[in-house]
Amino acid sequence: MADPRGGFSAARRLIDLAEAVRAEPELPRTALAELLAGHGERPADLTEQAFPEAGAAELRAAARRMAGVLRETDEDRAADALNALLEECATRPRLTRHDGHPWHLHVDRGEEAGWGDWFLASGALALAQLLTEYGRIAWGACAAEGCGRFFLATGPGSVRRYCSTTCAGRSRVAAHRRRKHEA
Repeated sequence: MADPRGGFSAARRLIDLAEAVRAEPELPRTALAELLAGHGERPADLTEQAFPEAGAAELRAAARRMAGVLRETDEDRAADALNALLEECATRPRLTRHDGHPWHLHVDRGEEAGWGDWFLASGALALAQLLTEYGRIAWGACAAEGCGRFFLATGPGSVRRYCSTTCAGRSRVAAHRRRKHEA
């Protein structure tokens, strides 16, 4: 999907894919391919031959792994986790422009990277860029009871704890009722 500032957003792709796998842990290969296509991946790269079930399994596992980083609230631990992923899955950064996207960095190992390593490397780079740009964790998992949806928090204001105003309001009302009941 497009970044509000224009162009492609690897962070948005990461959030959407991790959220889809969180909501449906065994999300079918076809649904994963559709999600990736919605984020600008080439249809030729998403055929059953190019993106087989084994690739989908790698991608689901990588999304579950990235979910741990998305749930992290401590900046130092998040940075350590991102550095570990970059060390494990990334290679020297390179500028690239393809498929109508503007110039951007790639740190994956190219054609030699499996779907999981590709997603971990690009996702770790996207989150590292957000951490350096905002000077804080600019993502999260909703703190509302029973929600847990992943979100980006790149807007102005204080650190977000909720995925939406609906979850924030529901949590405030529940806390108010608890305090009232305890009093």
